[in-house]
Amino acid sequence: MSSSGKYILVADDEPKMRRVMEILLKQLGHTVFAAGDGREALALARANPLDLVITDLRMPELDGIGLLTALRAEGNEVPVIVITAHGTVESAVSAMKLGAADYLLRPFDLDALELAITRVLGAAGIRRENAFLREEVERGRGTFVGDGAAMRAVYELIGQVAPTRSTVLITGETGTGKELAARAIHDASPRRDKLFVPINCAAIPAEVLEAELFGHEKGAFTGAVRERVGKFELADGGTLFLDELTEMPVALQAKLLRVLQESTLERLGGNRSIPLDLRLVAATNRDPRQAVREGRLREDLYYRVNVFSIALPPLRQRKEDIPALVAHFIAKHGPAGQLPRVDAAALEVLSGYDWPGNVRELQNMVERALVLARGGPLRAEHFPMEAAPAGAPPGEPGPPPLGRMNEVVEALEARMIDEALAQTEGNKARAAALLDISERTLWYKLKKYRPKDKY
Repeated sequence: MSSSGKYILVADDEPKMRRVMEILLKQLGHTVFAAGDGREALALARANPLDLVITDLRMPELDGIGLLTALRAEGNEVPVIVITAHGTVESAVSAMKLGAADYLLRPFDLDALELAITRVLGAAGIRRENAFLREEVERGRGTFVGDGAAMRAVYELIGQVAPTRSTVLITGETGTGKELAARAIHDASPRRDKLFVPINCAAIPAEVLEAELFGHEKGAFTGAVRERVGKFELADGGTLFLDELTEMPVALQAKLLRVLQESTLERLGGNRSIPLDLRLVAATNRDPRQAVREGRLREDLYYRVNVFSIALPPLRQRKEDIPALVAHFIAKHGPAGQLPRVDAAALEVLSGYDWPGNVRELQNMVERALVLARGGPLRAEHFPMEAAPAGAPPGEPGPPPLGRMNEVVEALEARMIDEALAQTEGNKARAAALLDISERTLWYKLKKYRPKDKY
């Protein structure tokens, strides 16, 4: 059997058809179990770890629908392809409702059967990877929410790259969950028992970032009263996550590149070469190729980190996940006990907004709505965003409603401040710089819009 061979059960009461499929499957490198009726097939399924079942619909003792029903009743989720010469719409619907992976009518072309087998086995493999990935993510500090097509593609990519040693570059707008994706890669990798060490290159002043990454020896500079282990050393054996890589000073990027190429480092003020075994996952909310053209990112470093790339979709491209995300944030931030529900009109409002702040903005909006709802249902009036019409360019909200200019301006100011603080991980000096206002002005506005928070 080839390394890609699977264990496949063929159930058919016609010996010639059973033999034809057995020969085909063996030629494809699979191990085949054959059964002349549903009961024999069920016994074989109980005794062997199967990857696929191909069953005739009409058989004595126990037919294909009965076999499929019995498998699912026993918790066996093996994919099933149903074949019949007596195809009807009703039987097809019954098989698919019970979880059949595919449905073929006789007479069928052997190439069509081979294609169906390949497709079903491939889909089953992806489902197993995604199930494992979700289990591993849940062991970490967070979890993805959403099962739309865009996120399923992300889960598949993470499942593919996680077991490898490859360096990964994650791109996506602010608030799309880049650190969550990096944690998922780590938690589903052989390095899961070692540290996942994140560092935000935009949130740390340039003069401090080098010491944070490389560490330093005692006396390396003024104030270095003791030796310090840097993030590189902390991540040894595990994963180092460099968020907002394009904000790292170019001079420091050259030193980073040398560490990645040589798998060694020297602390600041030291001359000892320290060996490293770490995996790098980097992320940026910029287009990395544009950052190279603008001189923000070294071209050689870009090619070094862009071994495997994952682009996270903005929320406006995965709106089918909004109900699940809202439910998740209600469970996270809602009152203990019975959680409030969301009415249909509110979900319609949320789906009509283009979410320039992505999932992070949605979380803040739900948390605010929970306060306004006071334990009752979340209604449309609890989400007073200045809604951008569906399809509007990202970051360009639609025209605000007339007649309440001050309220709209203040809401926009508050949201911009929240976003700046999120990008800088609460660093108010850097947030003020991003907003092009003085730090004193920022403090004034924080007290105005968030009077109950402590700063």
